[in-house]
Amino acid sequence: MPDRPPQGANPADFEADAALMRRIANGDKDAGRELMERSLGLVLAIGRRMLRDPVEAEDVAQDTFIRAWKAAPDWQPGRAKLESWMCRIAANLCLDRLRKKREAAMEPPPEMQDGAAAADNGMIANEAGMRVLAAIAALPERQRLALELCHFQDFSNIEAAEKLEISVDALESLLARGRRKLKTLLMPQRDELMSSLSEAAESTPEVM
Repeated sequence: MPDRPPQGANPADFEADAALMRRIANGDKDAGRELMERSLGLVLAIGRRMLRDPVEAEDVAQDTFIRAWKAAPDWQPGRAKLESWMCRIAANLCLDRLRKKREAAMEPPPEMQDGAAAADNGMIANEAGMRVLAAIAALPERQRLALELCHFQDFSNIEAAEKLEISVDALESLLARGRRKLKTLLMPQRDELMSSLSEAAESTPEVM
């Protein structure tokens, strides 16, 4: 039996997600394109933030959508918004790549230890960034799109407003509401996020 949407969520959004995934499961190419339009920006942002390599980020994005299409017949609505689920797939694929790189790397010589520590610190910061991106994925669609366009795809306010077919004032209102909602979503994780970032900062070697 499908899970119920989380308290406070709009059931219509989850039903729309379920309908989209049913269409994808039935081989509807237009539905596949719709999923890409909704999620590609965030998926790429996660890849770029975590892997620091635009080419690898594009590979992860491709793998993310392949996994989503394969999983479409088994999609269970109500557990999470579709964008949040896509973000989790992308983040897990990124972590798999980072893990394989670390396992493949030989133990660095003493003179390279500082560099290895810096790489570990980068992973800690990336995980914190991934949580922020997951929170963005949980925002109402218009707020999410506004933040994605302005902060991840480097559109100006005028360009983003044109893309969303709204006024600049309306865009700025969406951005303000999105930031407030994002702050609320991240507040329960604030201590853990700050602890992770502090750990990275404290273990960074000093440059003499």
